[in-house]
Amino acid sequence: MAPSSSDPWTVGERSIVPSVLGLSSLVAVAIAAALTLLGVLVDLMRQGTLGFVFTVLYIAGCVLAIAWVRRDGLFGPLVAPPLLLAVAVPAVVLIAGDPKPGTGMAERALQIGAPLVNSFPIMAGTTAFVLVVGVFRMATQKLRRTPSLDKKPAREPAKREPAAARGAARRSTSPRRS
Repeated sequence: MAPSSSDPWTVGERSIVPSVLGLSSLVAVAIAAALTLLGVLVDLMRQGTLGFVFTVLYIAGCVLAIAWVRRDGLFGPLVAPPLLLAVAVPAVVLIAGDPKPGTGMAERALQIGAPLVNSFPIMAGTTAFVLVVGVFRMATQKLRRTPSLDKKPAREPAKREPAAARGAARRSTSPRRS
């Protein structure tokens, strides 16, 4: 079905707003990552740890990603929130943390793990909201299958001559013995 004049994009190409062309999955996740990184940098310069600015920009980036992505590219932004946080929080701890000489592996893991556990509610809430928006989009922007995608084209069976005709043709072309 061709798009009408009121819907310039096919369902698979739309963002959450039908009249707006959606972004590719990679670009949408890059926007979420860029806003998350901006929040990390601002909070590190301001207070040396992740805080309010990081939280707001992380949530905003993830929500914008799921809203602006094309309907047929929802998977990337749906799984991005926990992955972004799983990268951002340990990176901040490793960059901003002050390693003491003789710090063992277990203490280092606790230094990374504690902020990760403390940021779990933010990640869980963001992931839940992004999943709700994604499921809403899947329910309201259903992709229509074309017949060519649903089944393979029918193959015409090879034309075969009846057995009697094949036998007669062989007999007439073979040399006769007397």
